[in-house]
Amino acid sequence: MRLRRALPLMMRWGADARLHHRTAGFIGYHLAGLLLAEGHVVHGYDGMTDYYDVRLKQRRHTMLRQHAAFTATEALLEDEGTLRTAIDACAPDVIVHLAAQAGVRYSLDNPRAYIDANIIGSFNVLEAARRLKVAHLLMASTSSVYGANTAMPYAETDKADTQMSFYAATKKANEAMAHAYAHLHGIPTTMFRFFTVYGPWGRPDMALFKFTDAILHGRPIDVYNHGEMWRDFTYVADLVRGIRLLIDAVPGGEAARVPGDSLSPVAPYRIVNIGNSDKVRLEDFIAAIETATGHKAARNYMDMQPGDVPATWADASLLKTLTGYQPQTDMRDGVAEFVKWFRHENGL
Repeated sequence: MRLRRALPLMMRWGADARLHHRTAGFIGYHLAGLLLAEGHVVHGYDGMTDYYDVRLKQRRHTMLRQHAAFTATEALLEDEGTLRTAIDACAPDVIVHLAAQAGVRYSLDNPRAYIDANIIGSFNVLEAARRLKVAHLLMASTSSVYGANTAMPYAETDKADTQMSFYAATKKANEAMAHAYAHLHGIPTTMFRFFTVYGPWGRPDMALFKFTDAILHGRPIDVYNHGEMWRDFTYVADLVRGIRLLIDAVPGGEAARVPGDSLSPVAPYRIVNIGNSDKVRLEDFIAAIETATGHKAARNYMDMQPGDVPATWADASLLKTLTGYQPQTDMRDGVAEFVKWFRHENGL
């Protein structure tokens, strides 16, 4: 499939947004780079919010602008007029909507930002997909939608109605909104649920970034739930490879159903986990950072933060069935790559 796609990959940082794809954001930057390397046309749509240092987003965009096939619009998804103009100009075949106000903990302090970016912004993307009749709409969700579920690994067909944070609640709302549009307007739609993505060019609010920065500068790190936490860490290059392959796995009718499928019985709509399928203890993650940096971490053990969950773990077998691909970067190797990047970027 040739992507003329200024893939509104919408990804909005602070509120991640664009491709149309959100390309100034962490994941959008990596996905845009992969698509451009394959020869596709990419248009990024990104809101340069101050959720974290805007200079990091600007540097990502600067690197992408070196590609002749890349253009970008810098605006918020909530700005429906600007979004309409940008999408009409690039006439995408595919929209990858990564945009969101990110962060479980920030949603405790500023819940309205999640309504604006994740609900209103996503509605505007759905309207654009309906109006342009795109061949495939892909939208980012999160492992956080599994909420209080305790049976693991998490499967896409599990019931997920007990979200623990407002961030997760808005992403579950996105899933419901997208299913309704897929059913009502026949928009082929894939929702992908991310599991703890990490790697070079990551966000400063992410644990790996914060831990590495603190350890290299001799500061203690905050370890929540006294270290009794487990995550399915997914290296960013593995994640975007999974997204790229899902672009071509367009959901259709019942004839397209595969074993273990989450395909809707009433819409061309599917949910797919993208994770490493490996539950890692937080203390082992910190140990990998210590090995990569060559420094021991001073730990400040703390209680669980509101909205957090003790563990996540993906069943990514549907991704493999649909694409033949399975994320597999070892956490220790991925952490080492991040630390190498962090040292280079900060002259350490």
